[in-house]
Amino acid sequence: MESSGSGDGTTPTVQAVMRPAVTTVERHAHLAAAAFMMHRAGDSAVVVTANPETRLPVGVITEADITATVAEGRDVNEVRIEDMIGRETVTVSTDTPVTVAARLMLSAGIHHLPVVDKDRLVGIVDITDACRALLTNA
Repeated sequence: MESSGSGDGTTPTVQAVMRPAVTTVERHAHLAAAAFMMHRAGDSAVVVTANPETRLPVGVITEADITATVAEGRDVNEVRIEDMIGRETVTVSTDTPVTVAARLMLSAGIHHLPVVDKDRLVGIVDITDACRALLTNA
């Protein structure tokens, strides 16, 4: 999704609220690797990339995905991340207004959005980041 800035100068863009240091994992890794990386980084999600060079996002794995897998009795050391990502990955550009990103997360039923610049992963914004920015500007 490519989006232009708000134009009025009052609504911050995703670039202003995103976290630039994004934890990533390759699609062929086991779910246990994603859980370990999330825990180690203190993140609630990791972005799945096609490969380390292009950093093109192809999915997002969240704590909720790991919890659901465990609750289903599946072994996180056996489940591959590529088996968990299916639908098209929703992303935003750095100049997307936070209001647009928040609406997108709500309408898609997701809590994390990879932020891309020219199809390259540059950050991540989550629903908490968006709410914090919107409440600060209210």
